[in-house]
Amino acid sequence: MAQKKLKRFGEIKTFSNVLESPENMRGNWNEFFKNENKTVLELACGKGEYTIGLAKLNSKKNFVGVDIKGNRIWVGAKYALENKLKNVAFLRIQIDKLNLYFSKDEIDEIWITFPDPQLRISKAKKRLTHPKFLRLYQQILKPGGKIHLKTDSPDLYEFTKLVIKLYNLTVISDIGDVYKTEVLAEELSIKTHYENLNISKSNCIFYVCFSLPEIIEENDKALQEILKSQNEK
Repeated sequence: MAQKKLKRFGEIKTFSNVLESPENMRGNWNEFFKNENKTVLELACGKGEYTIGLAKLNSKKNFVGVDIKGNRIWVGAKYALENKLKNVAFLRIQIDKLNLYFSKDEIDEIWITFPDPQLRISKAKKRLTHPKFLRLYQQILKPGGKIHLKTDSPDLYEFTKLVIKLYNLTVISDIGDVYKTEVLAEELSIKTHYENLNISKSNCIFYVCFSLPEIIEENDKALQEILKSQNEK
């Protein structure tokens, strides 16, 4: 397994659609893709199944999968190259460094699909819908830009809805059980390796889409108190 990972790490360095901590990329993604299309991010993209799926559905948009795990990125990047998907790229960085690689208003949408829910209250700040990350996204997301969360974790789903309420975010769509909707949007029908694993054993897929206000209110203390009280129950 170690040799396989090392081989993949070496290969992605040669892939034209993989950038590892690149310099001078802020504000230059349309130049990289050689078009003026909208750019969409998938955070913690893993093997890139969702990035690939979205790119297939939306040929007039550019998609960038972001993850630090090069071994996983290799899967999606190789598929995109072999299938000549010109609107797909992968960025190998830590997510909390996003603002170093994207400029203000450069991103139109953000997808967060089946991230680690960080279930321990002490790790709440690592949840990708925590206000800490929302403030980061606000630095690169266009006004009114959508943030999509798709997860099998009821805890992360409820936490995100709590954040939406506390910080007066705008809900665009809220689905408590994706596969029980009468008409399922194509974008929500994409399945990843982690979704199929059903790690949370919830047998339910949650989805919420929201946008950020111009200024995110400072309610971190209230959020911390609510989480603390939940932990004590």
